[in-house]
Amino acid sequence: MAARPTVTVWSATGESSGSLPLPAVFTAPIRLDVVQQVHKSMNKNRRQPYAVAENAGHQTSAESWGTGRAVARIPRVGGGGTSRSGQGAFGNMCRGGRMFAPTKTWRKWHVKINQNQKRFAVASALAASALPSLVLARGHRIEQIQEVPLVISSSIESTIKTKAAVELLKTVNAYADITKVSNSRKVRAGKGKMRNRRYRQRRGPLVVYAKDEGIVRALKNVPGVETCPVDALNLLQLAPGGHVGRFVIWTESAIAALDAVYENKSGFSLPLSKITTADVTGLINSDEIQSVLRPVGPAVQKRPFTQKKNPLRNKAILFRLNPYAKTLRRQELLRQQRKAHGSVKTSAPSVAGDKFLEILHSA
Repeated sequence: MAARPTVTVWSATGESSGSLPLPAVFTAPIRLDVVQQVHKSMNKNRRQPYAVAENAGHQTSAESWGTGRAVARIPRVGGGGTSRSGQGAFGNMCRGGRMFAPTKTWRKWHVKINQNQKRFAVASALAASALPSLVLARGHRIEQIQEVPLVISSSIESTIKTKAAVELLKTVNAYADITKVSNSRKVRAGKGKMRNRRYRQRRGPLVVYAKDEGIVRALKNVPGVETCPVDALNLLQLAPGGHVGRFVIWTESAIAALDAVYENKSGFSLPLSKITTADVTGLINSDEIQSVLRPVGPAVQKRPFTQKKNPLRNKAILFRLNPYAKTLRRQELLRQQRKAHGSVKTSAPSVAGDKFLEILHSA
């Protein structure tokens, strides 16, 4: 392909309003291992420290009874008249005791991430978002949209009303993914119901904009839709769960500014693919490569060892590897002729020769 690939820009009416060159970041290699490693580290950096109370399990005046009373030396609750008196306390094996190795807030919660590694992961996630097969594999409903990546006019950035934003998403056939999110809303299993995260639902499209003129407010209440500025792309949004292929909707100004965003990152160059053609099978089976692997015509005499052959099946290769094999073969033939004529006064061959002849006959 001599020309640089382009992407179509779709207007609010659902018609094509022009095209833009595809940013270079969409040709970056997709490294799933880098994306998953960076995503895991970024998730760790979002954790809130937790710990049990410092005096938990020690809020009693228990003392050990010592030795000589035929009971364990664990501290026991004093007093009398209740079932609590005489019970073991403090130990992690006791009811109401402390836990073993109580958690502390000064645990090592955060992980350092190399900046270029993080940028590499974001570039891989962006490249994966431009492949329909990966977007479909992630579960997004993009069967009806015109093109991936989906680029719409910058007029959506000035949309203030949610109703207008939803109408635009329906016009470009991106609302099927939002319907999928709405239908997936379920009550969470477990105690998270009591901790302000009662519901679970799938992820919808990510809308990337260049300038917020009301788009964030307009899309805030649409189920599953997230927004992100083009100069602050986040891997946690581009690859939720560490899985690439997020359905991304770009505004025209955002995708036009993407090249400049990566040009301004000092000390970072976009990664290049190891190979430009992914059809490895087609490359191997091409006439240019196969003509070298299996030479035809005069090239056979020039390169007799190009194709590997089994010496146990091919006598010419066997005699080339082991010249004495020809002598052994001749002796075997002579022995068979003498035996056929009734003459058996041949000398017995060596053990190694018998073994070789056995292999030769089995071949």
